[in-house]
Amino acid sequence: MKFLKVIVAVFLVFAVVFVGCKKEKNVSDDAFVNSDYVDLGLPSGTLWAKCNVGAGSPEEVGDYFAWGETATKAFFDWKQYKYSVFDDESFKLTKYCTDSTYGYNGFVDNLTVLESVDDAVRANWGAEWRMPTAEEFNELYQNTTFVWTSINGVEGRLLTGPNGNSIFLPATGFYLDGELICTGLGIYWSSSLQTTSQVSSWSLHFDYEECHVCATYERSRGQAVRAVRVNAAH
Repeated sequence: MKFLKVIVAVFLVFAVVFVGCKKEKNVSDDAFVNSDYVDLGLPSGTLWAKCNVGAGSPEEVGDYFAWGETATKAFFDWKQYKYSVFDDESFKLTKYCTDSTYGYNGFVDNLTVLESVDDAVRANWGAEWRMPTAEEFNELYQNTTFVWTSINGVEGRLLTGPNGNSIFLPATGFYLDGELICTGLGIYWSSSLQTTSQVSSWSLHFDYEECHVCATYERSRGQAVRAVRVNAAH
């Protein structure tokens, strides 16, 4: 009997450790939401998820997505990108385009923020969650302290808000073609298009020295995603 109690105790500890930020189908939306976001005390009241999409703990990188795609994959380039068409060995865009120069056959739709159907967070976690905008990344950057640290051997930035609460963003790198590169960088998609170039979208970018919001990464690359949700009480 004593041996059985030990086995049960070990199982329960394992279960608590294993349950992280990845949403399971048999877990209700309310239970998932209430245990997996952090209120950092930001001016907007935006709530940030504890983990990346596809991750099981704060230090796990999780899944990689091209911008505007909702499923992860192993190879990231313009030929594989959902919203581009190759024409005479060059690509043209078929969605999220404000300049006909970049659009397929002059296509323009003037969409500058991902629609819900193309939001990797919403597709994988449900309607209460979404990808952050570039403005929300700027708010996060301007209102938290960014400390380079490590959790369980994984390096990244610990972000602490005005109220003392924190989230951890692991260094992720990104996928170019079929290769994961620049693993010492943290690069996270926003839902906002870079309208001056069309081929890029705004991202939170950091390493051990600096952090900023930039748009130097092409939409076809694979990057990590962190979720946000609205604070109904704010």
